[in-house]
Amino acid sequence: MGELEIEPEGKEIKTKEISLSMGPQHPATHGVLRLVLELDGETVVKCTPHVGYLHRGVEKLGENRTYLSALPLTDRLDYISSMSNNVGYVNAVEKLFGIEAPERAKYIRTIMSEMTRISSHIIWLGTHALDIGAMTVFLYSFREREWLLDLFEMTCGARLTASYPRIGGVRNDISQQFLDSLYEFTQQFPGRLDEYETLIDKNRIWLKRTKGIGVISAAEAINWGLTGATLRGSGVNYDVRKAFPYDSYDKVEFDVPLGVHGDVYDRYRCRMEELRQSNRIIKQCIEQLPPGPILSPDAAKFVLPPKEDLFKSMESLIHHFVLMTKGPLTAPPGEIYSASEVPKGELGFYIVSDGTGTPYRMRVRAPSFVHASVLPRLCEGGLIADVIANIGTIDIVLGECDR
Repeated sequence: MGELEIEPEGKEIKTKEISLSMGPQHPATHGVLRLVLELDGETVVKCTPHVGYLHRGVEKLGENRTYLSALPLTDRLDYISSMSNNVGYVNAVEKLFGIEAPERAKYIRTIMSEMTRISSHIIWLGTHALDIGAMTVFLYSFREREWLLDLFEMTCGARLTASYPRIGGVRNDISQQFLDSLYEFTQQFPGRLDEYETLIDKNRIWLKRTKGIGVISAAEAINWGLTGATLRGSGVNYDVRKAFPYDSYDKVEFDVPLGVHGDVYDRYRCRMEELRQSNRIIKQCIEQLPPGPILSPDAAKFVLPPKEDLFKSMESLIHHFVLMTKGPLTAPPGEIYSASEVPKGELGFYIVSDGTGTPYRMRVRAPSFVHASVLPRLCEGGLIADVIANIGTIDIVLGECDR
């Protein structure tokens, strides 16, 4: 064996720039995101995101369906929080048609939206921590997520893609058994959150990997179009539920958690506090839940007649096919934009109506698509190891990014 050559003290070690393709198969890219990284040693000189590997044409499909039959397409946007997508979509259609949902339905929608926020943030926490190297919190967090998925299944028979909200209300009422189990969840969940924080909140490895990483100022965050906890981590107090209340958010009390430094750690703390606020909202909604109908009378115009009445005559059969092709209810001509606060930020639906039963144009403002664009700003100048933390901190799902 030859002798080990030692570099003279003080001599600078030269590095060579290389190009590295991270994804779309990389497990930490949360789907099929591809990042082309230009590296100088372990420092990221340039980061170029590439999206589109999962494109499914949800917006164009929605323009070829009735307003009601387009509802299941919204489940497949951010499939981790399908119920929130449904609520955002039906609120947009109700705004277009001038329909008001009953009070009980509004409270139920709010409950479902906040349950979805908790289940989405839980899976974000588990996978984000796992990416950085903390495995135990991943196993702990799925315990509570399973409880919520069981409650979704109890209500509508589905655990992931629910399609439970309806234009003008919700599909069916919730049971007392559901309310009892959910109330028990709200009693136990704060203690479970304390367990998560005990594992990582003050962990020195977690702090090293998150504090001072991916820093973005409030002004920059606004200019990049960030929303949700990704924006609020930089100290910007903007939440659609407060700025433009919908459903029953104007009837419950909750705080909007804010960060200070705009780094990975502050965004983590914002989402952890949001979990507590969502739990608080759910508890208030259960206690204030009013009796009454769950569907507006106008909702009947969006559905087909019962099967027993459908094929009694040739006339009803022709009527059935007309409804299937043109839609059972025509929208007033015009355009609307409706926003809702989903777990990942502001989800917006822009719908243009030409007076028929299908949207002339439908466009989705997906927070994941906007947030993926800020990755170069967060990653460039940092280490390649921090790229993983930066992907996790913006909480993206490629289902809505590549809509």
